[in-house]
Amino acid sequence: MPRATIVYASWTGNSEEIAEYLAESFQKLNVDVRLSECQQIDAKDLLDADICVVSTYTFGSRGDLPDEIVGFYFDLEKVDLTGRVFGATGSGEEFYGYFCKSVDDFDKQFEKTGAVRGAEPLKIELNPSEEDEKRLDEFAKSLLDTWEGLKK
Repeated sequence: MPRATIVYASWTGNSEEIAEYLAESFQKLNVDVRLSECQQIDAKDLLDADICVVSTYTFGSRGDLPDEIVGFYFDLEKVDLTGRVFGATGSGEEFYGYFCKSVDDFDKQFEKTGAVRGAEPLKIELNPSEEDEKRLDEFAKSLLDTWEGLKK
């Protein structure tokens, strides 16, 4: 059974809600899931996962990473995740500009680890709508399909 680790940073609860929904999507696909708040996990813990996902928000009008996930972000660059699949998702609000920039930042950071992108970055306005939940289901399926493809 494949293992997924989802790491999240959430201020308003939206990115946590995304992470929780994604965990449920993975469980429906028979994936063993670990869900961790970003300050409760080390980047090297991703070595225990087949599929690695970050769900985060973007802080401020300049598109900054949230303070609580900065350490994880920089530690991630030092971990060799070759043979694993990654995805980046999160919430934002277009009103502030730099919509979901932290999602893009994590997508680029994961690329440095040697992991394979299993899905395009998924950006969600505020909390997930029913349409966003369908997109999250597709995101989870794409990540799993990519992992299965690597195993062939």
